[in-house]
Amino acid sequence: MKARKTVKQVIPAQKVNMGGHLLDQPLPVRGLDYVDPFLLIHHWESRLPGGQHPRDVGVGPHPHRGFSPVTFVFKGSVEHRDSLGNHAVVKEGGTQWMFAGRGITHSERQGKELAENGGEVELIQFWVNAPAHKKMATPYYQPISAEDTPLVEEEGSKLWVVSGTYKEIEGAAPSQSPQILLRGAIEAGSQITLDIPRTYNTIVYLLDGELEVSDTKLKRKDMAVFYNDGEEIPVKATKDTRYIVLSGEPIKEPVASYGPFVMTNESELMEALRDAQMGKMGVLIEEF
Repeated sequence: MKARKTVKQVIPAQKVNMGGHLLDQPLPVRGLDYVDPFLLIHHWESRLPGGQHPRDVGVGPHPHRGFSPVTFVFKGSVEHRDSLGNHAVVKEGGTQWMFAGRGITHSERQGKELAENGGEVELIQFWVNAPAHKKMATPYYQPISAEDTPLVEEEGSKLWVVSGTYKEIEGAAPSQSPQILLRGAIEAGSQITLDIPRTYNTIVYLLDGELEVSDTKLKRKDMAVFYNDGEEIPVKATKDTRYIVLSGEPIKEPVASYGPFVMTNESELMEALRDAQMGKMGVLIEEF
């Protein structure tokens, strides 16, 4: 019989201002810098007024190195451009998957139709660390539509497998270390059991609704962090709920971060900053 993972702590998301956008941030928070290999979680909800040019929405060109910034799109759209020549618009239910590797410059904006006509936007971006020996590997980008994301259905429950293998279903995106990344939706009154390897650090974050996980109550915008003391997480929905599951084998290496760079020491960070300033992470000139 499998053992149950128990909840270590519940952390309500805190409001942060990022470049004029008010976001919910459950990670990092005071006293918890990261949950290896997960470094940051941002949850953004907004309504665009319309009548805007695409260059005036979202986030303009900026570099990254040493990790994977991943975006789950729940409402609206995200338009990606990068210095490798990739250009894609991912809509509701899709995922923007990018591995920064040794360096890439990209922009994250809303699609032309959304900028011009207005509408709701909701997304979660999280940062996943890469092992030291992969930080300077070749960067890549993969847009994943809702239709291309494998789905595990049980009565009253849907789980989309973005990365890793869950219940023998292979996720859509490759990762730099062992992970299971899921998007979930469950109806009030429904129950399921999540099956996660014992050694994986595990996070459950609620976009909305209410859940009981391992007999611990969670409400909207709560993040639960689990002990590595079992393989199963019983989930019961007391309201219709959307949530994500981020789980992965801890990398167990030093983390040194500065702005958009995540390396293992200060020297590597200084090199990353210098390389970005010299254009070694690519140049992106947006065309609208």
